[in-house]
Amino acid sequence: MKLLEPLNINGMLVPNRVVVPAMVTRLCGDDGFVSEAITERYVRYAQGGVGLIVVEAMAIHGSNAGPLLRIGDDKFIPGLKAMTQRIHDTSDSKVVPQLIHFLKISKSGWRQTVEMLSVEDIDRIVEQFGQAAARAREAGFDGIELHNAHAYTLASFVSPVNQRSDDYGGATLEGRLHLIGRVMDCVRRHVGDDFPVGIRYLADEFIRGGYTVEDAKLIGLRMARLGADYLSLSVGGKFEDAVHTQGQVLHGYSGYSGERCMPGASYAEALHAPLAGEVRRFLRERGLDVPVIAAGKLSNPATAERVLAQGQADLIGIARGLLADPDWVNKLRAGQIDRIVKCDYCNVCKQLDGAHMPVTCFLWPKGALQAPPPQPSAAAAAAPHWPRGQAGLVVKQAPGTVSLKWKKAAGEPVHYDVYRADDDGPARILDGVRLPVFTDNAVLADVTYRYFVRACSIDGDASAPSETVTIGPPVKAAGSDAHAATVG
Repeated sequence: MKLLEPLNINGMLVPNRVVVPAMVTRLCGDDGFVSEAITERYVRYAQGGVGLIVVEAMAIHGSNAGPLLRIGDDKFIPGLKAMTQRIHDTSDSKVVPQLIHFLKISKSGWRQTVEMLSVEDIDRIVEQFGQAAARAREAGFDGIELHNAHAYTLASFVSPVNQRSDDYGGATLEGRLHLIGRVMDCVRRHVGDDFPVGIRYLADEFIRGGYTVEDAKLIGLRMARLGADYLSLSVGGKFEDAVHTQGQVLHGYSGYSGERCMPGASYAEALHAPLAGEVRRFLRERGLDVPVIAAGKLSNPATAERVLAQGQADLIGIARGLLADPDWVNKLRAGQIDRIVKCDYCNVCKQLDGAHMPVTCFLWPKGALQAPPPQPSAAAAAAPHWPRGQAGLVVKQAPGTVSLKWKKAAGEPVHYDVYRADDDGPARILDGVRLPVFTDNAVLADVTYRYFVRACSIDGDASAPSETVTIGPPVKAAGSDAHAATVG
């Protein structure tokens, strides 16, 4: 199963393809220091086996932005270091902070725009990103992610609605990307080339006058060539169409673009994965293999696996689904998909964020500040195996399909990996299944296939391969459509 395969990102070995994107918790105080509640939130993701944890946006400056983490001063390093240490002590999950710069907003509805920033302001922002990246490395993070998405400073420069007329102006793509280029250069000077730096940006702004996926392809190309180690794609979440509520600051997820960023129950699954796929394909065609993260209603394991298999992404971002059930990965690995608490996309979490209240899940026990603790699972007492290595594998072929059946393995297996080789080619995993039956629906005529299975435990231990069954093209005999099948 591709979801459970590791991926190396510039030396950062991510144990699986599941990412929890940055999602504000509102669990720290207005001072921006790490709290015990925030630490517990991210340790809980590590307990659940998430491959890459992106800690919520951390302000790189002294912004008065309410209960949000900060990394704009050395005084924040000890708390951040203690949090990363606990995460690393919990599992092999990797953890990066999302670094962000905010423009000013007011409860009156007023907001600062990029046109109001002086060149000196911009120079200061560039250096703040570099210094924040250095603090993140000192605090023990495995890398960093630059927030170049939604309604915030970097993304506001990249958008065509940028009305500046200088070197940072929105009339040209080169001008719009000038700031992020300087930021990347400064960050690399502070942390070196061996520290993973990802970038979160938009595949489509979904606002009038904003950019679309065609621009996103070129933006991704530029950022990959600047040295981004991964690209995390989102959409929307802009201030331009945000709805202002009297007495509250603008919330970038309150308009249509915000609805597209956090699509509710009425939207289709994986609705933005094709956009990520277009960007990824565009990069691959130009010889760039930078990993791409897709997000947006991808908490169905089968859907997430399909997105990976179809080449639309290299990793899967699941924010609300992992908030609902941090044990998503462990349950998938254990073959307990039916036990996953399924996000219903009610967006109570989005409403809590907009109200600057602690972000929790409607599906948790009433009043809970954190997800329920992980439930103990029955680990296999012994590595799964078949007596004498014989699984009793039987295959039957019909037009276009091959059905397989075998005996249950000893040692409490949680799933079986089904392998197939075509003609004389190498064997590859077709699928992982919980029950000892499988139907291969992608069978061609005049091709010889070889099948075998392996039983896997909750700890990842796998049996030796079963016997191999070979099934070939039809045997041409009078009045017969029989197929040749051999066991070896």
